[in-house]
Amino acid sequence: MEEQINFNLTSASTWKRIFFMLIFAALGSLVRMLIWVVIVLQVASSLLTGKPNQNILNFGRSLAVYTYHILLFLTFNTEVLPFPFSDWNLTAELSVSDSSVAKKQ
Repeated sequence: MEEQINFNLTSASTWKRIFFMLIFAALGSLVRMLIWVVIVLQVASSLLTGKPNQNILNFGRSLAVYTYHILLFLTFNTEVLPFPFSDWNLTAELSVSDSSVAKKQ
């Protein structure tokens, strides 16, 4: 048992993951602040034009999916590092498929 703990504590992959988790926890906080900016802009757009701005809508969806990917990594549900260590287009593709599923229901 003690040998296993010592192995886990000295494993480079464990410390590497912890390092990346700290980076993505900080990035997640920044993204959540940016989502609030998107919310305010979307409310202002809705008040001024009577409808949501499609560009802000798409950007907000993309940020929400990116946050989801960060949370999956932080909770050990995936080993895939989110953007900038993977392609941002994967986030966009997932957000498009999610919106089409939501429209069908």
